[in-house]
Amino acid sequence: MKIGFDNNKYLTMQSEHIRERISQFGNKLYLEFGGKLYDDYHASRVLPGFEPDSKLRMLMQLSDHAEIVIVISAGDIEKNKIRGDLGITYDTDVLRLIDVFEQRGLYVGSVVITQYTGQTGADLFRSRLQKLGIRVYTHYVIPGYPSNIPLIVSDEGYGKNDYIETSRPLVVITAPGPGSGKMATCLSQLYHEHKRGIRAGYAKFETFPIWNIPLKHPVNLAYEAATADLNDINMIDPFHLEAYGKTTVNYNRDVEIFPVLNAIFEKISGESPYKSPTDMGVNMAGNCICDDEVCREASKQEIIRRYYQALNAQAAGTGTEAEVLKIELIMNQAGITTQDRKVVPAALARSEETGAPAAAMELPGGNIITGKTSELLGASAALLLNALKELAGIDHKEHVISPSAIEPIQRLKTAYLGSKNPRLHTDEVLIALSTSAADNPSAQKALEQIPKLSGCQVHTTVMLSPVDIGTFKRLSVQLTSEPVYENKRGYLRGISKK
Repeated sequence: MKIGFDNNKYLTMQSEHIRERISQFGNKLYLEFGGKLYDDYHASRVLPGFEPDSKLRMLMQLSDHAEIVIVISAGDIEKNKIRGDLGITYDTDVLRLIDVFEQRGLYVGSVVITQYTGQTGADLFRSRLQKLGIRVYTHYVIPGYPSNIPLIVSDEGYGKNDYIETSRPLVVITAPGPGSGKMATCLSQLYHEHKRGIRAGYAKFETFPIWNIPLKHPVNLAYEAATADLNDINMIDPFHLEAYGKTTVNYNRDVEIFPVLNAIFEKISGESPYKSPTDMGVNMAGNCICDDEVCREASKQEIIRRYYQALNAQAAGTGTEAEVLKIELIMNQAGITTQDRKVVPAALARSEETGAPAAAMELPGGNIITGKTSELLGASAALLLNALKELAGIDHKEHVISPSAIEPIQRLKTAYLGSKNPRLHTDEVLIALSTSAADNPSAQKALEQIPKLSGCQVHTTVMLSPVDIGTFKRLSVQLTSEPVYENKRGYLRGISKK
């Protein structure tokens, strides 16, 4: 993989900048962390060289000065909201995050349940946390939030919220997902600190959009594609332009809320420390791009992947046409089509040639491998096997899986598990390969190539089963699929195709 982002420079520069912001506010800073604090795979895809845990590693450099407060909305607890990338509920993710942070030597001070109105699920979660020895605080719904500033900045507004006891200069406010109430938690604390005569400040750490690269840079366009369901829009920060005469990039929600935030700051402490939404940010990622062309190309590929995800979601009934159309517009702005993803035309050509579902993979060296549907293997399973053979230097005519390893799996599926399809899925072909490796050196050599699949690009001409999708995800393969069900002919009606 070509590197376009200097991760070491980022770790140093970002931690230094946060230290400067802490000192600006008398050694007490509430830092709202937008996006994912841990496992930020979007950033690692569009900024090659950025490690998924970079932000966490950066915080580890500040571990002696930092404590983490995790916030979760009572409403999200009540409706068992799922974190899409991990498939777990938000409350379960809170416990996971606590474990991750503490294993890295970071101090988790407490959990805040926000937007509380007496939800039973929130009460049960609070009790569970307290039994684990975790401090829990409660913040309430404020009528008219965020526009009713006189009520918000009063004893009946922020004043009703629990005051979060903190002990370190940097308080990182993070959450399992958006809409959890991170900003409101920070502002509530500023109110309580001011009432106690303690000087404290607020800042925001949001990786995207990157404020000091062009508005229509593919990295920023990829962020818009990633948030198509939220309808976030990148825009020039008009407040920063007016105050400093400099063009910077922000997104619509921060620009829209800034006048309200400014008024809240002034109501709390008599003046606002910031002249623009950009001023509030501390993100240094734009300063650490070391190869702009690499990041541009990686981001264009991410936009195409997001487009296919939106198409698949629409086909499955979980997405909307509006998301698809928005990403099509972003693709037009970036000057790309689906044909710019090399594995797409390769998979479609293979499918047309064989008259059946097919798949294609781009290997680390750039060469394209395909897989077709057969009586023994589905297209994705065949692709996986062909790719491992190619990486191991094994002739494609050589059988690395013996029939004796395949037949029992097929019999189990059809005779005992009720499946009508005897063809092996991706996980099953890997199991068969590992079984054959005990007696076949070639199978063992192919099996040893699995780590090299990480980061490879794959496209399939039909939507895959959850099993196959999960296998590719665990292999860290970046997958896209045509919005077509295998048991239907052609493209689904009503789905746009670029």
